Amino acid sequence: MGRAGGMSARLLRWYDAYARVLPWRERPGQMPGQIPGANRADPYRVWLSEVMLQQTTVAAVIPYFERFTQRWPTVAALAAADEGEVMAAWAGLGYYARARNLVACAKAVAGRPGDGAGVFPDSEAGLRALPGLGAYTAAAVAAIAFGQRAVVVDANVERVVARLFAIATPLPAGKAEIRAATDTLTPDLRAGDFAQGMMDLGATVCTTRAPACLLCPLAKDCAAHAQGDETAYPVKARKAPKPERRGRAFWITRGGEGQQEVWLVRRPARGMLGGMLALPDDGWSAKGDGGSVRGDGVAPLPGPWHVAGAVAHVFTHFSLRLELAVYSPVDSPVDLGADWDSLPGDAEAGGGRWWPLARLAEAGLPTLYAKAARLVWPQ
Repeated sequence: MGRAGGMSARLLRWYDAYARVLPWRERPGQMPGQIPGANRADPYRVWLSEVMLQQTTVAAVIPYFERFTQRWPTVAALAAADEGEVMAAWAGLGYYARARNLVACAKAVAGRPGDGAGVFPDSEAGLRALPGLGAYTAAAVAAIAFGQRAVVVDANVERVVARLFAIATPLPAGKAEIRAATDTLTPDLRAGDFAQGMMDLGATVCTTRAPACLLCPLAKDCAAHAQGDETAYPVKARKAPKPERRGRAFWITRGGEGQQEVWLVRRPARGMLGGMLALPDDGWSAKGDGGSVRGDGVAPLPGPWHVAGAVAHVFTHFSLRLELAVYSPVDSPVDLGADWDSLPGDAEAGGGRWWPLARLAEAGLPTLYAKAARLVWPQ
């Protein structure tokens, strides 16, 4: 057995003993030379977990995964779900395009012809053809659910392999080199267990800031450990500072105590936070002086307004400071329900609606708008 084979075997023995218990995972096989596909996990659960785990921690994903699988236990059930309900259930996980892709992919699997209806393809190429499945997710499902040999590289695997081989090419340029090195380690048998073992090693032992090298089954083969500088890898290119945007959201309510409602809009399907219910806003202009969603001035309604405060939020490519302006007529409050056309709302996205304040948590507001709402409605 060569060096790479020895490393893989040690990693699998470690995984057999120390694998994390996760709700979407089957326990690893214990038999040396186990045939591919033995102890397979449910492809639906593997796919769903991998989509949720993209740029999100395991701890954050577990309760979402459990709620999703209780509500939509199969891919057919998810395919038949209302997209708005799926988006609301996703609220708080971020990167909302993933939720829209979930529904599109579930429909594609449910609509496969003949005996394939409701069944995921069992090859990496077949999985790549589904909506929203990139190279990583297709490889992970192929290896973990179907026992196929596939090279699976997530952020944890990337860090482990960069250290094992002391790969000095800065990311993202170094990703191809890391993948090629991972390919040399990936065994023909138990590729799914190997991938999950590498993920667990990166998550629990070969961590970003304080790797526990004394506990690592691969320490004696690790080039970064031999150099005594594990945390120097992977090398990351210097990040440019994120641009800052400013914007304003609007809090418009009607009704008396105990019967209050707030005006929410459905954001367009394409774009940031697409398809989600949200507070109306001014479009988050870079200078904070853009028009409302109707494009007719900062305030969507005439009358007195006051600023209740501001919240900060960080997106992938920019940071945002969002003020919350509250509609506060003094004398005779306008019956805002009499003329819905006077309120902001994108007709293409489904317009707006009055939502009971007592049930605001059920609207599934994205984190940004939920934070803004708590400035005036802390329940």
